[in-house]
Amino acid sequence: MELYEKTLSSETIYDGKIIRLTRDEIELPNGHHSIREVVGHPGGACAAAVDAGGNLLMVEQYRYPMGETTLEIPAGKLEHGEDPASAVARELREETGRTADSIEFLGVTYPTPGYCAEKLYLYLATGLHEGQQDLDADENLRVRLVPLRDAVRMVERNELKDGKTVTAILLAARRFGL
Repeated sequence: MELYEKTLSSETIYDGKIIRLTRDEIELPNGHHSIREVVGHPGGACAAAVDAGGNLLMVEQYRYPMGETTLEIPAGKLEHGEDPASAVARELREETGRTADSIEFLGVTYPTPGYCAEKLYLYLATGLHEGQQDLDADENLRVRLVPLRDAVRMVERNELKDGKTVTAILLAARRFGL
């Protein structure tokens, strides 16, 4: 039996600034019908940005849905048709003021594939140069430098809970032999 679900119909429930919610009727591989609620998202890109001293650039910000302040790597939403590598360079500059000589692709992750179509593109940024932050009007964050070794320990102690941050830190650490 092939593991494929065929879309029979799709109804848009909500179409917002960032997400789109659809209610889809599907046909299962066994011929039965079911409903899937899907959150559409344009995707995003994030950077494990590591400076010459082995420090990871992180941003501290309040995350309203979670009701707490989180420590994450710089990231942002893709604009329609935007190349993820260009998006990560833009977000790195906007959120931290830094530019990078090298942006290396690490992989793609699906944060919640059971109901959300978001894809996150993970990068390692090195050869960093300082500049000025250019935050969006609705962004409030602080930049922090954390030694990459310490960031790995923070992951191990479950102090960092953001999935893209955890994944990118572990992938970056491997690149540096940690």
